[in-house]
Amino acid sequence: MNRFGINVELKYTPPLDPAFIPIMRFNRAFLATAKKPVGIAVERADGQMASCRTFIHGTPEMAEADHYYINRLVKTILWMKGGFKVYVSGDEGTCAYLKSVYCDGGGQAFDWDYMANVFEHPFEVVAADELPAAKDDPKSMGGHLQGCRIGFDAGGSDRKVSAVIDGETVYSEEVVWFPKINSDPDYHYQGIVAALKSAAEHMPRVDAVGVSSAGVFINNRTMNASLFLQVPKDLYDAKVKDIYIRAITDTFGQVPYCVINDGDVSALAGAMSLNDNSVLGIAMGTSEAVGYVDEAGRITGWLNELAFVPVDAQPDAMRDEWSGDIGCGVKYFSQDGVIKLAPRAGIELDEAASPAEKLKAVQKLMEEGSEAAAKVYESIGVYLGHTLAYYYELYGCHHVLLLGRVMSGKGGDLILDTAKKVLADEYPELEGKMVPELPDEKFRRVGQSMAAASLPEIK
Repeated sequence: MNRFGINVELKYTPPLDPAFIPIMRFNRAFLATAKKPVGIAVERADGQMASCRTFIHGTPEMAEADHYYINRLVKTILWMKGGFKVYVSGDEGTCAYLKSVYCDGGGQAFDWDYMANVFEHPFEVVAADELPAAKDDPKSMGGHLQGCRIGFDAGGSDRKVSAVIDGETVYSEEVVWFPKINSDPDYHYQGIVAALKSAAEHMPRVDAVGVSSAGVFINNRTMNASLFLQVPKDLYDAKVKDIYIRAITDTFGQVPYCVINDGDVSALAGAMSLNDNSVLGIAMGTSEAVGYVDEAGRITGWLNELAFVPVDAQPDAMRDEWSGDIGCGVKYFSQDGVIKLAPRAGIELDEAASPAEKLKAVQKLMEEGSEAAAKVYESIGVYLGHTLAYYYELYGCHHVLLLGRVMSGKGGDLILDTAKKVLADEYPELEGKMVPELPDEKFRRVGQSMAAASLPEIK
């Protein structure tokens, strides 16, 4: 396969998507002939910095390949770690190109606008004589079990809460709610407070509260979250950004609290169940939700929004309706990936059905032994095998915990088996370094809300 004059050879291609070009393999082939040094750094909150040195060709005939490679690299850093200011050293043309696409009306306008809103700072691309050094501020969170704790898990269709005393769950409840279709933030606030009070009734006191929620959180503030999709911007700024902080302090006063992304809490629950660190959790459901616990058992504070990190370099990759970009993880590792591939396997889906219902239809065929459905899951397994090698390059994770509806049943087993085969044959250098696995009963016993309860440290 050839893109921009860069040739990529593979042993394994997805049966239903033979034009798939794994982004890491494209990058490796590109860098094999690129010799001109370029530096890229991205500034995040509180002076944190992601920084990397790489190469381009720097010749007119390879300009298109250079631009594509740098564009995808910057997008990967932005959605993996987050940031609002891009520093470019070593090549004025690269800086000018990035300014032309990461701007209002540019090709990456969505990323430009999203990051500016999340970090509450105008997005910039600037030239740098000296590349800023990398700087992270990971924090030890979770695994704190002493005392009377509440763990709250805010989902899109239900909310879960647990009362935990010295590591033992004494009460749990699940309540159906409809956060994504409600525009009044008081609806969300009242639901959160009701859950907290319900758990508190089963303990003599409340020492700490941990919250797991879909979205982007910086310093416990809700910078972006689909749960509040219908809330107008003025009300969002006034009542949503501090909604969890207000709910906790209004109810219990100044107790220790912690609010983090549900993907990170899933990774933490995995680390607690495995009794090990360096865990990347990937939940394949409505989207691709990801969390990471580093080798020291810390939460990094990175975005980890791998749903919008490029994984496919083919020019006709499927477009994500929300971001408008192509070839990103959400269309490969979610129910959208199954829905995309099913017609290619000859499976007719009811167009009037919801995405969840379409996934269930393919799952039912898989359970019945359908060869067409097996091709769907085998293709996702090939995607995953190549992409896990890329994620290892990005994170260096030892464990990869595969979660979510797409990974359930026979289809999930086939995805995992195929991914392992691709990893073994295409990336033998990773043998023993990274272990992809499904959650076990111990993980299920830990649970999302109990892991959330363990987040704050009581001092």
